[in-house]
Amino acid sequence: MKNRLLTAVVGVSVAIGWLFTMNTPAFAIIMSLVAGIAAYEMMKVFGIKNKIFFALGEITAVAVVILADYQQYLKLPVYALWAVAVLLGLIIMVTDYKNLKFEQVACTLISVILIPAALSVVVYIRHVNELLPELMEGKANNSIFLLIFTFFSAWLTDGFALFTGMAIGKHKLAPVISPKKTIEGAVGGVVGNCLSCVILWVVFHKYFSISSHITLVWVICSALGLSIVSIFGDLAASTIKRHAGIKDFGNLLPGHGGIMDRFDSSVFVFAAFWAEMLIMNRVLFPGG
Repeated sequence: MKNRLLTAVVGVSVAIGWLFTMNTPAFAIIMSLVAGIAAYEMMKVFGIKNKIFFALGEITAVAVVILADYQQYLKLPVYALWAVAVLLGLIIMVTDYKNLKFEQVACTLISVILIPAALSVVVYIRHVNELLPELMEGKANNSIFLLIFTFFSAWLTDGFALFTGMAIGKHKLAPVISPKKTIEGAVGGVVGNCLSCVILWVVFHKYFSISSHITLVWVICSALGLSIVSIFGDLAASTIKRHAGIKDFGNLLPGHGGIMDRFDSSVFVFAAFWAEMLIMNRVLFPGG
C-alpha cells in the first residue's frame, strides 16, 4: 500500500505537470509515449515475438495519437492508418504463419488501434473549442475542466472504490474476475467521484469561464455514467489478465503494475466521454 500511495502521488504530480504542456507539442507527444508503452505491454501479454510485427504495433500506437493532434493539418483520416496497419499485420502473419497466430494478430491490432484511439480523446479535448464550437461557446477553460473531469471519473472512481472497499467492503462484486472488488467499494467509487466532480464544477463555475452547456445536472449525470463505465472497464481489464494468467500488465509503476493497469479504466472512460460529447453536440445542434 505504501508503494501504491507513493506512486499515486508521483503520478498525480506528473499529470499536473503534463497539463501545463497543453499548448505545446509535448502534450500529444507524452500521450503518444503512454500509448506506445501500453501497446508494448499488451503485445507482451499476447506473446508477440515477431520483431517486425512488434515494431508495427508500436509505430501504429504512437502514430494514432500524433495523427489525432495533426489531423487537421495533414488531412489524412485516421481510418487510413488503421487500414494500413491491418493490411501490413495480415501480410506479416502470412510470412510468419508458423509463429504468428491469427488470434495474436487480431488481439494486437485491436489493442494498438483502439487503446491509442481512446487515449487520443485527450488531444480532442485540447481542441474541443475548435471541434465543437457551438457547444463549447469558445470559453477559455473548457479544455482544462473537461480534462480534469475525465481523469477524475477514471482515477477517482478507482481510488474511492479501493478505500471504501477496504473500510466497509463485504459483498464481492465479481469474485471470479477480481476477488478484492466489492459492491460497497463500487458504490463508494461512484459517489466519491460524483461529489468530487461537483466540487470541481463549482470551483470552475465560480472562478473560471466554461461553457453554459456544462451544467451541474450534466456534470452529475455524466460523472455517474462514467464512473460506472470506469468500473466495468477495470473489470474488463481484469478479465484479460485472468485469461492470460498474469497479475499485472507490467511493472513500470510500483504498487500499480504497468501503464495499462493505471489506464485500463481510463481507456473506456475517455471513449465513452467523447461519444457522449459528440451525441450531445448533435442533439443540441443538429445542423452543426
